[in-house]
Amino acid sequence: MTAQPDNPLDAVPVAPGRWPLLGHTPGLLRRRVGFTSSLRAHGDLVRIYLGPLPTYVVTSPELVHQVLVTDGNRFEKGIMFDRFRPHFGNGIAMSNGAFHRRQRRLVQPAFHRERITDYTAVMARRATQLADTWAAGQVVQFDLAMQKLAVDIAGETLFSTELGAAAIGEAQRSMPIVIKQGMIRALSPAFLQKLPIPGNRRFDQAITRLRTIVREVIAAGRADGTDRGDVLSMLLLARDADTGEGMSDQQVYDEVVTLLTGGIEPSGLALSWFFHEVARDRRIEQRLHAEVDEVLSGREVTADDVPKLVYTRQIAHEVLRCYPIWLLMRRTCAEVELGGVRLPPGTEVTLSPHALHHDPRTFPDPDRFDPDRFTPDRISALPKGAYVPFSAGVHQCIGNVFALTEITVAAATLAARWRLVPVAGKPVHQKVTGAAYPSQLPMTVEPRTA
Repeated sequence: MTAQPDNPLDAVPVAPGRWPLLGHTPGLLRRRVGFTSSLRAHGDLVRIYLGPLPTYVVTSPELVHQVLVTDGNRFEKGIMFDRFRPHFGNGIAMSNGAFHRRQRRLVQPAFHRERITDYTAVMARRATQLADTWAAGQVVQFDLAMQKLAVDIAGETLFSTELGAAAIGEAQRSMPIVIKQGMIRALSPAFLQKLPIPGNRRFDQAITRLRTIVREVIAAGRADGTDRGDVLSMLLLARDADTGEGMSDQQVYDEVVTLLTGGIEPSGLALSWFFHEVARDRRIEQRLHAEVDEVLSGREVTADDVPKLVYTRQIAHEVLRCYPIWLLMRRTCAEVELGGVRLPPGTEVTLSPHALHHDPRTFPDPDRFDPDRFTPDRISALPKGAYVPFSAGVHQCIGNVFALTEITVAAATLAARWRLVPVAGKPVHQKVTGAAYPSQLPMTVEPRTA
């Protein structure tokens, strides 16, 4: 592979707004989605600097698909993951190469179809229990309620013990701190994370608390040695098909933290935005209610119902389009020609799912919420690389089916019983760190039937 002679690496356009020493980091952290969305105007491949470090941002679906899928084996996790790895461990979300492939094989059985069927019953039961606690006219802090629901579902599927419940409680307390401060660390010059500033102290304390309780749960599970039907048991009992070896306690810890990180915040946020958007459009709400009434007929959701909840899943996909993760980073581990430019090994490459999902060339009027973007025929016609809520390729999120199932089951369960109505005078704004959080989300609970 050779670069075009008239397009050398140093000819890649540099985004405006570079600061001395700090590079584009101030603009990234201050404007976030505005900054990354602005980069497409400068080309399909744009250079920015994280401090003194250059990184090449891909802004077109074609190049994103190349990075994640076509040439996925030529990329590994980038500098953002290097910054996270000492604190989050080397689980499948952080690892690379042969070790990543081995760990993925060991973890994958936890997300096989039959396991997802079992988890569906947990999702429906937990959502029903939550719906049972509401009363007509009650104002619910809905984002907090959805985070709690996601915690309960993760707790029962990941850990089945009383000590596991304590670990989930700690995860609910500490994960928002870890994710927010971790993103700031990942995008900032390395020396800043060593300074004794409040954000660093909160991050270190949260990591320490989480590490302590999760290791206690693992030790108890190792001593028990039985399959309790939860994910932790499966991880402790998993054996490599080639070597017969299992995971060390450290490897189990790394995978548990990975699953906690990916299994609580994203699902809770998606459910929050789901009902926020449904409540803003009466036509969408009516179609949702008609579908859940027809499919469920007043009974609890089962795994067999999930494929029939077509419009519910369209809403879920549109939520994942509108409110995805902000940034993903990769690093070349072999020479790659990207957009006619030859990138040597060790080059940092960045993509923004949020910017891709709001690109008007792919999604006209991208700020309009429209579940019909994801009808079966339209979703199949999307350009490869245009819609990547769970990444793609060798590093695609292993829990993508679990997450979409959880959103669908919980949303259908709640929508079958209740309308969630916005509270007047309480505007909702989007706050983006690594993920998109609502500034507030109070909603009034109204029964579907008199």
